[in-house]
Amino acid sequence: MGYKIVVAGATGNVGREMLNILAERQFPVDEIAVLASRRSIGTEVSFGDKTLKTKDIEGFDFTGWDMALFAIGSEATKKYAPIAAKAGCVVIDNSSLYRYDADVPLIVPEVNPEAITGYSKKNIIANPNCSTAQMVVALKPLHDRAKIKRVVVSTYQATSGAGKEGVDELWDQTKAIYNPTDEVPPKKFQKQIAFNVIPHIDVFMEDGSTKEEWKMVVETKKIVDPKIKVTATCVRVPVFVGHAESVNIEFEEFLDEDEARDILREAPGIMVVDKREDGGYVTPIECVGDFATFISRIRQDSTIENGINLWCVSDNLRKGAALNAVQIAETLGNRVLQKG
Repeated sequence: MGYKIVVAGATGNVGREMLNILAERQFPVDEIAVLASRRSIGTEVSFGDKTLKTKDIEGFDFTGWDMALFAIGSEATKKYAPIAAKAGCVVIDNSSLYRYDADVPLIVPEVNPEAITGYSKKNIIANPNCSTAQMVVALKPLHDRAKIKRVVVSTYQATSGAGKEGVDELWDQTKAIYNPTDEVPPKKFQKQIAFNVIPHIDVFMEDGSTKEEWKMVVETKKIVDPKIKVTATCVRVPVFVGHAESVNIEFEEFLDEDEARDILREAPGIMVVDKREDGGYVTPIECVGDFATFISRIRQDSTIENGINLWCVSDNLRKGAALNAVQIAETLGNRVLQKG
């Protein structure tokens, strides 16, 4: 006996990836419904070897459905998530709407699976920000060993983090540079993204940080440990898929780089590729389509007493969004619903 699953936002990048991953991981699905906005009704999407047609989320009856994976943005989620949850369907939400709600668990299954039991307060579970998800997978096993005091992270985030419009803008601007008769001014991003980097993701806040940076701080505290201090600089780079992060970690006690490497090799969801030679590390283009979070460049930080530097790369459409949502569904099924 399997689950009745809903994927809302099935025509978007993340929604399509959710369907791919549900099929790839052979999630026990008895029945599946794919939902989209009214303008996308009837659009065909793939689920394994099946082709499904999207239905209108407006008026959809969630009664009798076990889980709904939402990839529809905060505004639509605000309207439809409570409807689904009230009907008894557990919502796994990819937007930022519920991440900071004390009554909604924020889950990365490799890090805090036990927190999933808190879903029953609102029948909603939140998926973290893509840049946070990959980082905390690396932080948690190290924190368990040596207690993290402070994290300084700089991100190099792909344009797909801004959706299809972000990817298209990079593609169109790149072509326009080689064909000077074309001009593609910035629309999705604040400045030209082709052959450029932009230290600005989401809106600016009063303290000078951006909301993306604030998300990384607050979410790391909620998922791993509220005592960890985090400072982030989030940067958009001209890459289609795959977020990269340079992470500096300060611990309460000494942790040798070799031990850190061994800990990460044994940790769930992580692949260590760390050879001190040309090409002995992973870049965004190499992680596309993979489930793992890749860790490279592990080394001691000699400028502080107990410090480690590392390089962290992951497919942001997978671990940063769709994969994590499916893993949450798997965890909910295994630990709570136990139908599959």
